[in-house]
Amino acid sequence: MAGILAWFWNERFWLPHNVTWADLKNTDEATFPQVEDLYLACPLAFCIFMIRLVFERFIARPCALGLKIQANGPQKAQPNAILEKVFTAITKHPDEKRLEGLSKQLDWDVRTIQRWFRQRRNQEKPSTLTPWLWNTRECWYDYPYQPLTVDIHYYYILELSFYLSLLFSQFTDIRRKGFLVMFLHHLATISLITFAYVNNMARVGTLVMCLHDSADVLVEVAKMANYAKFQRLCNLLFVMFAMVFISSRLGVYPVWILNTTLFESWEIVGPYPSWWVFNLLLILLQFLHSFWSYLIVKIACRAISRGKVSKDDRSDIESSSDEDNGPPPTPVQKHHNSTTNGTNKVHGTNGYQSAGAPCPDEH
Repeated sequence: MAGILAWFWNERFWLPHNVTWADLKNTDEATFPQVEDLYLACPLAFCIFMIRLVFERFIARPCALGLKIQANGPQKAQPNAILEKVFTAITKHPDEKRLEGLSKQLDWDVRTIQRWFRQRRNQEKPSTLTPWLWNTRECWYDYPYQPLTVDIHYYYILELSFYLSLLFSQFTDIRRKGFLVMFLHHLATISLITFAYVNNMARVGTLVMCLHDSADVLVEVAKMANYAKFQRLCNLLFVMFAMVFISSRLGVYPVWILNTTLFESWEIVGPYPSWWVFNLLLILLQFLHSFWSYLIVKIACRAISRGKVSKDDRSDIESSSDEDNGPPPTPVQKHHNSTTNGTNKVHGTNGYQSAGAPCPDEH
């Protein structure tokens, strides 16, 4: 074990030339980041996760119910072994040919089978209350850890604990769209925090974290306002978020932070192995910034065309007609529904929803 640790903490990888771990020991005149400090992050991450559960149960949930945010999940599809087998083993979006085959096999009309698959897909998505709780938690996570008067070392440990708890939450919550990108983002952030702390680059790391936290609160509050149906507040907060996000992550981050870590540090200490890893992670973060900025612009363009900011794509429920609340028709009703379906197609609804009702994108 001692040999493995000595290999892992090799000074030639972690530190610049002519610098040793002994040079970074705390003295009466100077205090340096110590690797042992990071061991506190794991138990703190667990404590944050438990506090989050208490917060959601006794504070966020009552607030959501007071705002009349939907607590019940989408309507469950009627149990059917044949359709369930197709859904789980073959496809969640059957084409027209398969729908017609299932219609003959079950003696159901095509529209009823389409409704069953829509309800079954919605069944795997959360109610509006669940993403509202996600955003209250992330908003609560983001704000208190700003390093105003707190020692930079404590701030670092709290931030690392926060991202560890987020990483853990990804595997305990309902899986959302963008899971892989968010997982990569959290993993890169944890690695950056660790590398910066070990390399005594805590000041750069602090700037990166403050830059990211500056916009996070705005987007979480905007989504909470959206779920609570405060549309004007949502639109205003989204505009503020987009301005802060794009200006900070496509402006301040590459011009000042990346420029300092890539070029100015090269002249001061020169490159060394962990320096390359650290800067590659920062560059990876910049690519993620560009990707998120593209999504923000895409949402903004869609909001302009619709006149409002739409729901979070990761938690949309497919809309359905009022008839979705009823059971599958009997063979006698089948002919009547088929006729009604044809009438709906004439009026342009195609049997899915009434005219004028909003139709969130299916994901």
